[in-house]
Amino acid sequence: MQIFNSRHKTELNTRDKILQAAQKLFARNGYDGTTTKELSEKAGIAEGTLFRHFTNKKAILVEVATQGWIDLLTDLLTELSEMASYEAISHVMYKRMLRLGDNYDMMRVCFMEVQLHQDLRDRIQSEVVEKMTDVAEAFFQTAMERGVYRKMNPRVIAQVFLGMFVVAGFSHETVAQPGASPQEMKEMAEGLADIFLNGVLAKK
Repeated sequence: MQIFNSRHKTELNTRDKILQAAQKLFARNGYDGTTTKELSEKAGIAEGTLFRHFTNKKAILVEVATQGWIDLLTDLLTELSEMASYEAISHVMYKRMLRLGDNYDMMRVCFMEVQLHQDLRDRIQSEVVEKMTDVAEAFFQTAMERGVYRKMNPRVIAQVFLGMFVVAGFSHETVAQPGASPQEMKEMAEGLADIFLNGVLAKK
């Protein structure tokens, strides 16, 4: 049993190495610009070993992107559930912006490659985004029932939220200028939260 567990752990470690190498290479060179030879070299394994874990390069991309989206959205919704109040969205946004650089490779693969592969985009939509939208919808439904948010279609609000706080929140170009200070990012986060909570029309 101990030998089996040790072998199983080694297999998992090898798989993780492949996925980590793929994330970095796909982010830097793109899926089409990365060869399986480069992947195996980056992971420190033989090319044949790579195919013992994944049937082909596309399978690696699917795993990297799918798990990446799960991680991004799960982390976001976890923070959402831990908000001190339903109005504290700017704090959640600010925390996400501060960590942009930490997840840059994963975000680049998730956003760029998914747009280029219809089958991958369909899988992400059905297996990840739909489920996460369900969770966000329940959150906003509760807020409406408690009178914090005005009555609207909670599904639409959830979709707007995920679109605004995931796509915008994970893009250097749309959120802040390169080298933006924490104060500038804080102001941007507060602005986005204000638009989400109050809209853009002047109050009459």
